[in-house]
Amino acid sequence: MFDPIEKLKEYVRHASVSADSKFADGMVGAQNFLTSLFKEIGFTVQSVPTALHPVIVAKRIGDKSWPHVIIYGHYDVQPADPLPLWKTPPFEPTIKGGRMYGRGTADNKGPLLAHVTAVGQLLEENPDLRLNITFVVEGEEEIGSKNFKNFLRKNKKLLDGDFIFMSDTGIPSPDQLVVTVGLRGMLAFEIELTGPKTDLHSGMNGGVLMNPLQALAELCATLHTPDGRVNIPGFYKDVVEPEKWEREQLKKAGLKKAAYQKFLGIPKFHTPPGYNPFEAIRFLPTLEFNGFSGGYQGEGTKTVIPSKASAKVTCRLVPNQTPENVKDAVFNAIKKRCPKGVTLKIHEQHVATPYVVIPPDRSNTPKHQAPRLAACFRALDEAAMEVWGKEALYLREGGSVGLIADIKTVLGLDAVMMGMFLPQDNLHAPNESFHLGVMKKGIATSKRVLGKLAAS
Repeated sequence: MFDPIEKLKEYVRHASVSADSKFADGMVGAQNFLTSLFKEIGFTVQSVPTALHPVIVAKRIGDKSWPHVIIYGHYDVQPADPLPLWKTPPFEPTIKGGRMYGRGTADNKGPLLAHVTAVGQLLEENPDLRLNITFVVEGEEEIGSKNFKNFLRKNKKLLDGDFIFMSDTGIPSPDQLVVTVGLRGMLAFEIELTGPKTDLHSGMNGGVLMNPLQALAELCATLHTPDGRVNIPGFYKDVVEPEKWEREQLKKAGLKKAAYQKFLGIPKFHTPPGYNPFEAIRFLPTLEFNGFSGGYQGEGTKTVIPSKASAKVTCRLVPNQTPENVKDAVFNAIKKRCPKGVTLKIHEQHVATPYVVIPPDRSNTPKHQAPRLAACFRALDEAAMEVWGKEALYLREGGSVGLIADIKTVLGLDAVMMGMFLPQDNLHAPNESFHLGVMKKGIATSKRVLGKLAAS
């Protein structure tokens, strides 16, 4: 059986940056690495082409009556920039203080390799394991999984499993396992306001026209109330209050407001009434401004009235909201409130549907929940006590992972999302690392979960 630490080093050395064509060799290297690794543990492997980067599909199929687990991961990583801020080379893995440093160690090469290791150990101990397993590892997650939904549509028969098992979510500390049960959706767009046909001298022409920057500021200021709520009619119409058990699980996480405020570096929180900051980022939708532009941005002064001004906006959405049922309300409010004297354009960008899955034995568990999905959650509960020494927590996260909703929409499958990365792992930032103690626990937990499913 291979050494997972050495395999992770080898995997990280492949600079598989999907966003930059200069890293094409790294993408191919990661694909070849996975193909070889899956064959090493006895799987049949296909490289399924897409319009950009292929999806690696590895299968171990026995009797059709056995449970069938689909394990998801991605082999692409974020760019390493800015390189001067790295303390070690981003694609030369370095172990220090119980961590492995390198781009992709935590997102998602380390967590995926934990599952591969668990499967390899199980099959080495029990070659006749009564479990069908399919690994699906894509190469475009870091650029929005833009071809993944089409891959799902074309390969439904290849992906006829019972549920998805994956680790591309987080945990708060190395001694607390968290299972993610909800992810917010996304509606991204850009507001563009145009005034005069060209930039103007602010002395010669100021005072006779609506400045696009002023119009943008006035418009954007209408989109929130002073208490932090989104000020758009119908925006909260489909939002469902969290169940009592969800608030209780969040309390058990032991998150501290003072520590979070210090981490953010802010003088005070600004959350809507009735929600603490940890609830707000999990249970409520948002409308956030991500960037403003227009006019002179350089050093010193340039007395100009700009021709154009724009704002980049994202709405994070919660279950029961969708980009489709929120878009009209948001866009109509913007159109109605746009000041006179400028021309408005709204440029639609990417979207993601919210996702939620309810574990068994809860107040809002679906009556006809898939039995094998429920069995996986129960196996994970047992494994958490055996490996981590305490109960797993079931929490929503504030971020968006659109591919999970795509899997649900196209394949009808829910996901069991076992967290493995930590806040300190610096995902998408310089000096990304992966806690090797968490990796060890992740291997043991995955191994127990899969073993219990095979025995059920």
